[in-house]
Amino acid sequence: MIPFVDLRAQYLSIKDEIDTAVLKVLDSTQFILGNEVTALEEEFATYCDAESGIALNTGTSALHLALLAAGVGAGDEVITVSFTFVATVAAICYTGATPVFVDIDPVTYTIDVTQIEKAITERTKAILPVHLYGQPADMAPILEIARRHGLVVIEDAAQAHGAEYKGQRVGSIGDIGCFSFYPGKNLGAYGEGGMAVTKNAQYARTMRMLRDWGQERRYHHVVKGYNYRMDGIQGAILRVKLRYIEAWTEARRTHAAQYNQLLAGAVTTPTAVPSNRHVYHIYAVRVQMREQLQQELNNLGIQTGIHYPIPVHLQTAYSDLGYQYGDFPHSEKAAREVLSLPMYPELTTPQVTTVAESLQKIVQGVAVA
Repeated sequence: MIPFVDLRAQYLSIKDEIDTAVLKVLDSTQFILGNEVTALEEEFATYCDAESGIALNTGTSALHLALLAAGVGAGDEVITVSFTFVATVAAICYTGATPVFVDIDPVTYTIDVTQIEKAITERTKAILPVHLYGQPADMAPILEIARRHGLVVIEDAAQAHGAEYKGQRVGSIGDIGCFSFYPGKNLGAYGEGGMAVTKNAQYARTMRMLRDWGQERRYHHVVKGYNYRMDGIQGAILRVKLRYIEAWTEARRTHAAQYNQLLAGAVTTPTAVPSNRHVYHIYAVRVQMREQLQQELNNLGIQTGIHYPIPVHLQTAYSDLGYQYGDFPHSEKAAREVLSLPMYPELTTPQVTTVAESLQKIVQGVAVA
């Protein structure tokens, strides 16, 4: 069996360091926030070329608090994409604002910057681009449009730890960057976790209060807040793993290059923008007859995933937004065709070769039939 992701393999490779870090937190009894979380905030902010890091319980919380800190609320609109994990859109709705979708670029799967300006209204408050699969969105035109219209830019970098846009680390390019540390992410906790990073001191102060019941100091509640704090154990674990993220990222990029070479001509492989650093959280190919291919790969002991089979604008939970099938054709087509292959640093070259050759043979068989 070649798993879609192998969390145990990664844990075993750093087990002694992880176990020591966890035991240190248990001994300190700093279970919520604490020294390990504070150190992680500083180290991860430095990694992202940001001034401040605000550690949180999930990436969704990071998006929610980033929007609130930027002043997004009821009656406002936030421009984003429908081809994303639902948390991107849910966080907008949590603030009382309305998500306004535009389509994706069919090559990069990130927001089509040519469609943003026509979606802006007098109610628009922010643009929320998603660095999907580890591919940076085209940030320069997004920032130019935002500055011209007085809008805030919040980056959904949940899948893009360490990705770079023209030499700049994602998360530090817009006003606030939001990351997830869900276990399967490029930098994953052993539970839930998230982080917001920013160069804006006021945004950082507001998010710190909001995550901890609105407190500026204990029992002094300045704003109405939430319980979005990070656990000390997760902070300690992530500090250990942060030391390895560059090596793990390069392993992902090596696997992607191998996939690209072996699958050329068989399926549509991911397109990395040459001036950027794609970090391949997901390696998604485009295929016809996806369900059949996925089942046949599974029969061969190769696990795959689909990210994402239904764009948010077609999800039942968001039908109240008023969109319908056909509104965003590139998003809808991608949702029908993407298939995510095994991708994690601990993959071996023989495993990548087996996956690619198996997929090639199945595609050729389907084509002949």
